[in-house]
Amino acid sequence: MRGLAVILLAQLAVFAQASTDVIPIPDGVSGSGITTRYWDCCKAGCSWQENLSESGATSPVRSCAADGQTTIDIETQSGCTDTGDVAYMCSDQQPWVYNETLSFGWVAASFGGGSEYNKCCHCLLLKLQGQLAGKSMLVQITNTGSPLGQNHFDIAMPGGGAGLYATGCTNEWDSPVGGWGDPISGISSVEECSELPASLQSGCQWRFGWFEGVDNPDVEFLEIECPSELTSISGCVVAN
Repeated sequence: MRGLAVILLAQLAVFAQASTDVIPIPDGVSGSGITTRYWDCCKAGCSWQENLSESGATSPVRSCAADGQTTIDIETQSGCTDTGDVAYMCSDQQPWVYNETLSFGWVAASFGGGSEYNKCCHCLLLKLQGQLAGKSMLVQITNTGSPLGQNHFDIAMPGGGAGLYATGCTNEWDSPVGGWGDPISGISSVEECSELPASLQSGCQWRFGWFEGVDNPDVEFLEIECPSELTSISGCVVAN
């Protein structure tokens, strides 16, 4: 995989001058993969301390109260349950544009097929393929998912579909059951982004702007040291 890593870094240097160095992890994961999209509003899998034992992360991913902004105690149950006080995905864990060829964001990830927590809070360079060739994302892994396959990255983007957890966004934002739009694929136009809370609309619009409305592009991926742009928001850092 060393050749792929060199190619990815060389291409990134040409079209993206990020404010952080892109440093590959020695013997980190790399290869070709697929993407999907989601936004279920649920507290992320990597927001639980007990799920970090194999990842080297020093603290869980930040989760929030129902306003999507207020940090909540790490022991609080997920908003996709029906128990008392609950926690949700924070609204600032949505993608944003750095420049014409680079965006930052978060993903649920699986490398072997299924729920794997050993890569919680690790970061990746995703080089997008097809119509999005020439664009890349720097992402942090904040979640896993049993429906995910091998080398599968579920990109968190508001309006992207609630998937298995149909009531999370309903509990938090009073959305339709299953979230906004189709429960799997989410909304289908930028105009529908206006149906989302104001705090989530920029990440929804990102999908139809920078991401060009592309449906689940393939990627080439490379594990990298996490940029501070991501860890300063998620609060989760992997000890080197």
